[in-house]
Amino acid sequence: QAFNSLLFLFRHVLKRGLGELKDTIRPKRKRYIPIVLSQKETRKIFKHLEYPYDLLIKLLYGCGLRLNEVIGLRVHNFNFDEGIITVRGKGDKSRTVPLPESILPDLEAQLERVKDLHESDLEKKYNGVFLPNALDRKYKNAAKDFVWQWFFPAKQLTLVPETKEYKRYHQHDSNIHKVIKAAVAKTNITKRVSPHTFRHSFASHLLQAGYDIRTIQQLMGHSDVRTTMIYTHTIKSLAAREVKSPLDFKIL
Repeated sequence: QAFNSLLFLFRHVLKRGLGELKDTIRPKRKRYIPIVLSQKETRKIFKHLEYPYDLLIKLLYGCGLRLNEVIGLRVHNFNFDEGIITVRGKGDKSRTVPLPESILPDLEAQLERVKDLHESDLEKKYNGVFLPNALDRKYKNAAKDFVWQWFFPAKQLTLVPETKEYKRYHQHDSNIHKVIKAAVAKTNITKRVSPHTFRHSFASHLLQAGYDIRTIQQLMGHSDVRTTMIYTHTIKSLAAREVKSPLDFKIL
């Protein structure tokens, strides 16, 4: 922080260069090891979740998604025939992840609920959903098309003050944080659990199950495999249990 402050001072205030800085010693970023839940702990939390948050949080864990990726899912992101979800991640990069088979019936039921809500909204002559990149200007009817509807819509319509239009938004991220905090409080889990913890747990449990690091990298949407490698440190305790103490070695 001090280095960047000096850099800003010389470049933008004093209008002077600092010369060659390649040999300047910079602080090393400390390695962050994420908090991971066990499979039993995830099941404990699921027991204290209610609709629609139970399904939403199961997608966080079951697909390794970020919170904004889950709440941003639309109808067209789901391919039930192929059993995959197309996810738009960081930097508008897209990837596909498999749908968990155990919750397929629940996901299909959610699709029917979204369809009923959409039909009800159309009868009320609402103005559609919020669309990315001003698509509603390019395609005027897209906001009301079923394929563009949120898979986890907000309960109430949102009034846009500038246009006086009522539009549908997705579930707010603050709701998910509150629900997870309340569910964890009802268990005996003493870890700090956030929505991102389920994503970390997804990667760690796949690694424990023997999936290779490259496959996990693709499913997580990491551009660099070094980011994915951090999860090798979350399962170190499992390997430690398998290591024998020298005291237990047989004398040759």
